[in-house]
Amino acid sequence: MKVLIVNNMAPFVWGGAEELAVNLQKNLIIAGHDSEVLRIPFQWEPASRIASQMLMVRALELWNVDKVIALKFPAFYIRHPDKTLWLLHQYRQAYDLYDAGQTNLPPGQEGDDIRSLITNADNEALAESKRIFTNSEVTRRRLKTYNGFDASVLLPPINDPELFTGGQFGDYIFAGGRVNGMKRQFLLLEALAHTNLNVRLIIAGPPDSPADGDRLREAVERLGLGDRVKLDLRFLPRETYADYLVNAAAIAYLPFDEDSLGYVAMEAATAGKALITTSDSGGILGLVKERESGWVVEPAAASLAGAMDAVFANSALTRSYGLGARGLWNSFEITWQKTVESLLK
Repeated sequence: MKVLIVNNMAPFVWGGAEELAVNLQKNLIIAGHDSEVLRIPFQWEPASRIASQMLMVRALELWNVDKVIALKFPAFYIRHPDKTLWLLHQYRQAYDLYDAGQTNLPPGQEGDDIRSLITNADNEALAESKRIFTNSEVTRRRLKTYNGFDASVLLPPINDPELFTGGQFGDYIFAGGRVNGMKRQFLLLEALAHTNLNVRLIIAGPPDSPADGDRLREAVERLGLGDRVKLDLRFLPRETYADYLVNAAAIAYLPFDEDSLGYVAMEAATAGKALITTSDSGGILGLVKERESGWVVEPAAASLAGAMDAVFANSALTRSYGLGARGLWNSFEITWQKTVESLLK
């Protein structure tokens, strides 16, 4: 079977969705299928251009393709008679982020028109899809609430699990992945200023924009944390990233209401590392259970500081939380073989 994976792209931005698409392609090929990834350019700023990009995707015509697996807005607008959605997320600025006042849509009638256009076009594309999966329960609930479509949850498997074994209980907390305001690495720096002096932090990953990296560097200088923080702000070799993770004492990941568990959380659980997150972080709360696999605290510096201090106050307890995270992740029994079989049904 010839299977086309359709995803969005922003030049020089690479994150979890891109990793998922590449590894889905690899595992489709392992399963004996032909597979390619079609990456469609999408730019969300300015919002006034979103409609033309939606139309561009909708107008694409495919040939020589037996099945399409589409991942994100507006990639899932592509037409095909055998289209399955593995929905990573919709354009949240038209849905829950709009309700939360965190939208980039313009105020007034113009923004209302764009929002209605997105909702109606989403509903049309969803209705024509053969099957709909979501990457988490959070995404499934959001889809049901705003669009009225139900879906099956299909959690993504971990990639390169062999990299996330071994390691030591190090002297730092690790925060890895893309750096931006929604991932809230800056909140960890604010918290670190309130912790005991033995707590150290490594933040590593590519900033989405120069301003995102500058914000962290300025915070380190302003808070006087230069001797307790390492900022490795670049696209990391996979082995370097894994080395940071497996040798950490714990992993901190606190995005705002993220759709998925998050690769860094799944990799941390595979490595048997305790997790720190916040009560509003979304999908990761399916993996972080308070006092079982880590700490779930309020998204405030003082609360986070308490969890960060706790990592080193009782290393045996922290290690037990790491084992709890690994046990919970393993209980999901997620493999690429099962995932591919589900997507191709």
